[in-house]
Amino acid sequence: MSRPTLYIAITNHGFGHAVRVSSVAAKIQELHPELLLIIATTAPRWLLESYITGDFILRPRAFDVGVVQSDSLNMDLDATLEKLQEIRKKQNSLIASEVNFIKQNRVGLILADIPPVMTKIAKAAGVPCWMMSNFGWDFIYRDWGGEFDDIVDWIGECFGMCDRLFRLPLHEKMSFFPHIEDVGLTGGNPRYSNDKIRDLFRIDTPLENTVLLTFGGLGLEDIPYHNLHKFSDRQFITFDAAAPDLPNLIRVKSQEFANSFPILPRPVDVMPVCGRVISKPGYSTFSEALRLSIPVVSIMREGFAEAQVLLEGMQNYGSHQIITAAEFFEGDWEFLRKPMQPPRLSEKLAKNGTEAIAQAVVDYFK
Repeated sequence: MSRPTLYIAITNHGFGHAVRVSSVAAKIQELHPELLLIIATTAPRWLLESYITGDFILRPRAFDVGVVQSDSLNMDLDATLEKLQEIRKKQNSLIASEVNFIKQNRVGLILADIPPVMTKIAKAAGVPCWMMSNFGWDFIYRDWGGEFDDIVDWIGECFGMCDRLFRLPLHEKMSFFPHIEDVGLTGGNPRYSNDKIRDLFRIDTPLENTVLLTFGGLGLEDIPYHNLHKFSDRQFITFDAAAPDLPNLIRVKSQEFANSFPILPRPVDVMPVCGRVISKPGYSTFSEALRLSIPVVSIMREGFAEAQVLLEGMQNYGSHQIITAAEFFEGDWEFLRKPMQPPRLSEKLAKNGTEAIAQAVVDYFK
């Protein structure tokens, strides 16, 4: 008898979508070890395995483009439009190819975050398509106008075919979706104790003087690391493999720590020993920080509609500091000496998104 099979499709954009889906996939495996996971994504296997410890089948496929970027803040709209038009033009062959794969592997359910064309693939394959996200790509492209308007209409048609949307916090309305179920924040749980992290990284600064720098899978160009010498009483931590060797900068990915951990720590593993996280607007970083009640310093991001939604959410629900790109790239980082701002709202966001989505998937296969 063949194993029940879940097909997971992840949008081809940065690492954030892969992180939040992987946290859900890991929970699904925990609840239903016999369920076979097929994960279709261009995200690297090491990233998925940093959350998913069990077996899965990786299918390298790109069903959308997201936004073409040189780094986490800079976008190429012309290249994005060109790739979107190419995907739309070739959608029939893309659908036919994937339908054959889905049928051959007896997939019982598709979970997508959040390639629009997956709903059409699912319908053609006769399989339900569930989605999870805090925004739809139509929300991003609509502001850009021009030839993106046709793309928005096509995306709306796709999203209108979704059988069930798990809408995450820090979201836009996502009005194209006919069946919406609100859930809590998603993300992973720290794998190592705070004492172990502090011991192996030799961190002796107090919590308020320990700072994590993390800017997603695309990273940032020209991070002004020279500012760190002004803060000799503080310990900084980075996942940037190209970061310089500085006395008060821990480079997690350096060879020095490669053999210290059975699995190299992720940002979520390091957050609890930090008094603040410096980042850019990104759902997964914000969500994991909010789940752990870690203060966030975020750079503003222009031209990307989701960024404003995320920044509003962080200001409403988390301890925060919002800075301009000029303050980060050209300033002297005096913002580090200023107090964090408290959340504007007293209510708390639910933190059960990972568990709620995973349980729904497991219940479907019962």
